[in-house]
Amino acid sequence: MNPVLFLIFTFLCSRGGLDFPLAAGISTIGSGEELNSSSLLESDGGNFTLGFFTIPQTDYTYLGICYTNDEQRRKVWVANPNTPLNNNVTAALTIDNTTGILKITSGGNTVLNISNQQAVNPTARIEDSGNLVLTDGTEKQSLWQSFDNPTNTLLPGMKLGFNTATGQNWNLTSWISDYVPASGAFTLGWEPTQDSGQLVVYRRGERYWTSGPLKDQSFEYLYDPWTLYYYNFSVVSNNDEKYLTFSSINVSLWMWELTPNGEIVDDANARTYGPGYGFCYGYESVPPFCVTSELPQCRSSNDKFEEKRASFLPTIATSEYEENTSLSLSDCMERCWNDCNCVAFTVNSIGTGCITWRGKLEYQEDNPDVSKSYVLVRGSSSKGEEKKRRKEYLQELIPTDSFNNVHHIDNDGTEVVPLFMRYSGYMSPEYAMEGTFSEKSDVFSFGVLILEIISGRRNTSFYDVDNRPLNLIGYAWELWKEGTALELKDPTLGDSCAENELLRIIHVGLLCVQEGATDRPIMSDVISMLNNETMVLPAPTRPAFFTGRNVPRTVMSSERKPQDCSTNNLTTSIIEPR
Repeated sequence: MNPVLFLIFTFLCSRGGLDFPLAAGISTIGSGEELNSSSLLESDGGNFTLGFFTIPQTDYTYLGICYTNDEQRRKVWVANPNTPLNNNVTAALTIDNTTGILKITSGGNTVLNISNQQAVNPTARIEDSGNLVLTDGTEKQSLWQSFDNPTNTLLPGMKLGFNTATGQNWNLTSWISDYVPASGAFTLGWEPTQDSGQLVVYRRGERYWTSGPLKDQSFEYLYDPWTLYYYNFSVVSNNDEKYLTFSSINVSLWMWELTPNGEIVDDANARTYGPGYGFCYGYESVPPFCVTSELPQCRSSNDKFEEKRASFLPTIATSEYEENTSLSLSDCMERCWNDCNCVAFTVNSIGTGCITWRGKLEYQEDNPDVSKSYVLVRGSSSKGEEKKRRKEYLQELIPTDSFNNVHHIDNDGTEVVPLFMRYSGYMSPEYAMEGTFSEKSDVFSFGVLILEIISGRRNTSFYDVDNRPLNLIGYAWELWKEGTALELKDPTLGDSCAENELLRIIHVGLLCVQEGATDRPIMSDVISMLNNETMVLPAPTRPAFFTGRNVPRTVMSSERKPQDCSTNNLTTSIIEPR
């Protein structure tokens, strides 16, 4: 065997951290032999490799099969999806000397019997098709094979269907999440018809979506002209067996994966088949992938969930977390969909458990400080309805706002900020340029007020520093960098303020006007910073609206002297981002 392939496989043959150790290349183990965590099996042609792997996100270990040269590190079969091993234990795949049963052991104890039929001197071999086969040593008959026990992936030569004589079912079962191979919410099966058949995806045993009948090598609802060049589907229907199988045409690393969300991903050709928007809601869709069902009374046709960075005020919607590792994203969607008070949901970092928000459908969107969640979007919502939602959110927010006396909500749901806030330098950069409003926007405005009170000047006053026009924020920043921040003090303050107190107030002001909203403190922290002299303050970063531009040179002084840019005693300015 080419040792380079082993090196490649060590790094590549995983998804989410599959880490097969390097060992000599063999394809078969016999009775009494074992494959431990420091060895692996490779098919004779080098297509597939079998070994133990660990998923870093959970630190659990599994036995699985992977395409040897798959750069995307995907597993095509897992032996113990529902029986994970702790990463710190010694695991092995072995054939019991007495019973001939193929099993996984740890510390000499049986963890999982993979096969259940006793045999004499059997061997286990990984084939070039990706099939792991246990063969009787005497009669050379197949006793067990992984192709009869699929997990979430369909390979060429595998069957999708059933055998009525033996009771054998060939179905795919999704993982719970990308990091948890345990049996998830979805199964993929074959539903035969008189002339052909169709693919059916079930969610917790209920029909979820269908492919439409297979005709002329294409499925009605999954029509893709390229399938004629990639696959050769075959339908077998007799008294005993009814199944779909296929072979690949000019395609390497071919596999169909049933995802944790119930979609079919053609990994080799980067195609995804299934319902639009990632979920089926029970109402008819175009094309009609999804199975129709009765809608909850509180849901209407075309309602859906969209992934957003949305934040809900605690007074508007409360969040609840159910830490249940058997719950997948689709389970959380189903719960939220059927709960008339639920307006959003998500899962934890490994894709399990349910986090839901219950209350009013009012939220702040595109908040960079929060993770994405699936938020209810009303299908019948017009632009006016969306403005109404925004208006209701802002009305909830503004009464707790430091500037509730200057914010105003117009009748169309648009937040109106008085002219003095727009053009006097109080508006945060994210609101001015993107319309993004949050508590951090008020923190910025508060910081401007701090600097104005300390200096006795407005932010629209301009300073000429090294032939650069600076507003008050920029001037304060330059003084801070040079260690001369006390020069910002309003002369009328005299000696009424201790220097250390003054410096601390300027420091807090600069923290409030930092350009990045995520860098600014929240208002409660600002109050603590001002009241607690022992509280350690972080170093401020460059502020927003650092430079005042479009300022006529004729009004600029050659000294560090503030000048109001006005000829009629009215203060005006044009604020532009740097």
